Amino acid sequence: MTRGGHAALDDELLRLKSEDRPAVIRAIAEARGHGDLSENAEYHAARERQSFVEGRIRELESILSRAEIIDPVRLSGSIKFGATVTLIDGETEEERTFQIVGEAEADIDGGRLNIRSPLARALIGRDEGDTVEVRTPGGRRSYEVVSIRYV
Repeated sequence: MTRGGHAALDDELLRLKSEDRPAVIRAIAEARGHGDLSENAEYHAARERQSFVEGRIRELESILSRAEIIDPVRLSGSIKFGATVTLIDGETEEERTFQIVGEAEADIDGGRLNIRSPLARALIGRDEGDTVEVRTPGGRRSYEVVSIRYV
């Protein structure tokens, strides 16, 4: 996991524990004050939210406890975890830039590509100027590696 990904998950965990959890507890207490719990939609919604928050807290604690932080700045050479890669789509000539990151911090719209994705797996070990082919749901796609940076 990158340092930035670890920090983002740590921030989310802190928010869940310090803001969301207490808010849910207050919502449950308020809903209990409305009477019969069996027909109390607010109470059931608050309990459902509590279940989600507690589950996410456990998930984040597990991820963060097992995370190994890798600093991409110390890396160089061919494409590997942490690389920021600029590609040109062979079909559309569109240029896109992705950083190859761990599963927990992946966000394709944010330019963070899951290392387990077909594209990332095809890119690992490649160099600038290389062309990779990737099988996608829409068929085979070809990408040229324009640049590799470790930032």
